Amino acid sequence: MSFDYDLFVIGGGSGGVRAARISAGYGAKVGLAEESRMGGTCVIRGCVPKKLMVFASTAPAEAEQARGFGWEGATAGSFSWDAFKAKLDAELNRLEAAYTRGLEAAGVNIFHQRARIVGPHEVELADGMRISARHILIAAGGRPQLPGIPGEDLGLISDDLFLLDRLPGKVLVVGGGFISCEFATILNGLGVNTTLVYRGDKVLRGFDMDLRELLTMQLADIGIHVRLKQQPARLDKAGDGVRVTFADGQSEDFDAVIFATGRTPYTKGLGLEAAGVGLTPNGAIAVDEWSQTNIPSIFAVGDVTDRVNLTPVAIREGHAFADTLFGNNPHHLNHDLVAGAVYTRPHEVATIGMTEDEAIRRGGVEIYDTRFRPMKSLFAGSDARVMMKLIVDEATRKVLGCQIFGPEAGELIQLAAIPITMGATKEDFDRTVAVHPTLAEELVTMRQPTRRHEATAPDRA
Repeated sequence: MSFDYDLFVIGGGSGGVRAARISAGYGAKVGLAEESRMGGTCVIRGCVPKKLMVFASTAPAEAEQARGFGWEGATAGSFSWDAFKAKLDAELNRLEAAYTRGLEAAGVNIFHQRARIVGPHEVELADGMRISARHILIAAGGRPQLPGIPGEDLGLISDDLFLLDRLPGKVLVVGGGFISCEFATILNGLGVNTTLVYRGDKVLRGFDMDLRELLTMQLADIGIHVRLKQQPARLDKAGDGVRVTFADGQSEDFDAVIFATGRTPYTKGLGLEAAGVGLTPNGAIAVDEWSQTNIPSIFAVGDVTDRVNLTPVAIREGHAFADTLFGNNPHHLNHDLVAGAVYTRPHEVATIGMTEDEAIRRGGVEIYDTRFRPMKSLFAGSDARVMMKLIVDEATRKVLGCQIFGPEAGELIQLAAIPITMGATKEDFDRTVAVHPTLAEELVTMRQPTRRHEATAPDRA
């Protein structure tokens, strides 16, 4: 049977673009449909614009630190949202064009419209055109979800932050995950009166216990109004702003409310049920380790599968898919060791592998950790503390996890992830000569465990 394409990709985000480009490089005839902007969540409404906003938001704190080093009168001045946003929009346009050029140079045929599956080997575009393909890859990503309360349409979602015409004077950020913490930090740094409300007792559910505690305290320390064990019950219009009624009956007016209450796989309307593609209970596409669904010709990568929802993971999944299907190099991604970072300020959260909470449940683990005030901020007059933690298997001596809270922790965890992924032992870390004076030297100078978590069973995975 002949097909219009060897591969048709639904979604022009990081995972879909990588899979399409690499597959075309192997000689496959590839088509790709993207209903919005090329580059997807990360490039257009996620990682890239968020990190640029983080950079912008640090100026006041950096000026304050400069005064601590003797720069009298140092000030960040006033912030122009209009000037920043113009540069941001130009940069995102540049990146989108680069993604498009890369696909076109590889020979990928791009359709700038939505597509849905109508059969194991067929998709239908929004204009009614039907296209056949030997293989179909779904890389449609995820979308922000709302909490399901009255008046939630008066609030914004995380995507909207990058589209604002002006910054609000007073904002409520709803949620305690990494997106809400990052956005609260950004807005606070840009001079917005920021409140974060979260139903839990600490932010970052699922992260290491110490990271959760330290970030929760840091948010309050930098001036964010943190309301824990609380959540909004309804939103109402209040003049040009929004009145929020909380679950305890209290109400407060804000210029804007931003919901950062998680993301869900963007599978609605893709025709998956009709095509017989299996879904998980939360609506994600169910795949095996090869990113293959229960329909042999249909695959999925990235956030739409809800495995590890990070851009580099989607890229690696897409690349592995292309190598396996068209490159005669079958392999798949190990999702167990994936580093990640939360870009808050002044200190970031970074992690790879096992958390101490998981170590307690597993047992047979040693904890090496340290807390200290870093030289730079200490000299400038700050009491902020850094935390570094290694989790080590007592029997094999392998480093199972690393947790960091500190400046540029994302940069540090990337380097720590290399030996940990290679299976380095604690003794390998100990043999490494420290670079002094640095923050990172603490990772190789922790000699004695601070505590142990005993094994609860004789057999450990």
